Amino acid sequence: MFASRGVGVGVGISATAQSAFDALSPLADIVTPKSSEPADFLEECRSGAFNGTKAVFRTFESVSITGRIEGEVVKALAGAGVRFIAHNGAGYDQIDVPTCTTHHIHVSNTPTAVSAATADTALFLLLGALRNFNAPLLALRSHAWRGTPPAPLGHDPEGKTLGILGLGGIGKNLAIKARALGMNIAYHNRKRLSEEEEKQAGGARWLGFEALLAESDVVSLNVPLNDKTRHLIGEREFGRMKKGAVVVNTARGAVVDEEALVRALDNGQISSCGLDVYENEPSIHPGLVDNPKVMLLPHMGTWTEETQTEMELWTIANVRSALESGVLKSQVPEQRDMVDE
Repeated sequence: MFASRGVGVGVGISATAQSAFDALSPLADIVTPKSSEPADFLEECRSGAFNGTKAVFRTFESVSITGRIEGEVVKALAGAGVRFIAHNGAGYDQIDVPTCTTHHIHVSNTPTAVSAATADTALFLLLGALRNFNAPLLALRSHAWRGTPPAPLGHDPEGKTLGILGLGGIGKNLAIKARALGMNIAYHNRKRLSEEEEKQAGGARWLGFEALLAESDVVSLNVPLNDKTRHLIGEREFGRMKKGAVVVNTARGAVVDEEALVRALDNGQISSCGLDVYENEPSIHPGLVDNPKVMLLPHMGTWTEETQTEMELWTIANVRSALESGVLKSQVPEQRDMVDE
């Protein structure tokens, strides 16, 4: 956390970003929470340990220490003087933004720093699921070559339609890369993009939600998690997809109803899927873990030195801006019109 003279950090930062972090020392001292679990963290906040705090640097992993930034935690942070929370990541569903707004706490994220790495991960999962690579990978490591019997033949990406739900920074990056493989790109956003933006995104074609599900050979989920997108894809939506469609999720696990996904895989409505995120991380539904048709990664979308460093530098820049000028460089869109008292 950053106080008027202090900062607390949930986890360490990279050596590359350390110099930028150290450069904040003329502006703030470092205050690190002593707590190791949410209940203790709330009491630590209430104890006055962070009084005078102005800004907070937080990571996705720090939720194990703080719990979600909501309710009484937000109230306690505001009472300590916190006015800024700089989140080190693009997705910020761990933060209750409306409650932060009510308590005059500004929130930032790193919206485009993750785009390339997450799109690369989605493409890896897309190809693995489309080609049925997971089963032979498992067989090979069990010294069984392609397995007996071998996995069913996969499919080429060329000529297939990739439907992207959420054509933002990650979705656009994925669209360009998938287009290079000869895929046709369709997308659904609540608001259609300009023709120029569609052209830049591999000639992406806007479709209504239902049409996107019905026409896509592969559906990639790239939407933020919120009340409107929780279980956006469930039994009904899987039933609207092509028989044998592939689903890729690098957004947030709870965008998909995992129970419904397992059933759709078991009955063949969905032929395969590639997942980097799960509803109850780090727990994964056993129907996914035990299914050889499923490509799984343990939330590795931004797990590269370059991307982690860029995210950290971006978050540090938000903290510096907050301390020096009282403004975040990349405040979350829900707070675009936020006005302090």
